[in-house]
Amino acid sequence: MKKEVKDNKNDSVVQKLEAEKLELLNDLQRTRADFENYRKQIEMQKENERKLARFSTVMKFLPLFDDIDRAVSTYAELEPLKKSLEKSLKDLELSRIPSENGMEFNPDLHEAVVMEGDGDKQVIAETLRPGYFYEKEVLRPAMVKVSSK
Repeated sequence: MKKEVKDNKNDSVVQKLEAEKLELLNDLQRTRADFENYRKQIEMQKENERKLARFSTVMKFLPLFDDIDRAVSTYAELEPLKKSLEKSLKDLELSRIPSENGMEFNPDLHEAVVMEGDGDKQVIAETLRPGYFYEKEVLRPAMVKVSSK
């Protein structure tokens, strides 16, 4: 009889230890998952900060590119400078947003500062300031004059 009571106590202790072990294992797995999620979140934040720093740096050069563009359009002898600028833009993964006259106006790519006409179809009448894509995202929309036909 004593042995049976001891066996029941042992079984009870073993079951209790198994339950504790299972609980600790679950806690460990949750902690690992939480840590992995935290690590991924921190990596994503770091990448976003790097991207923001790159965009901010390139953004500061856009007025310089605009000035060079105006200078080249005024003085034809500066044409080699334009070719050099275009090569540098390509190397930086910076490209101009298309905004030719007669092209359909796209509010995602173009910023309309002047609107003329009363028609349904909106087209670009003049580009006032070029826009740029950087790493396939709009860095600065093209500032345009829009005509409705």
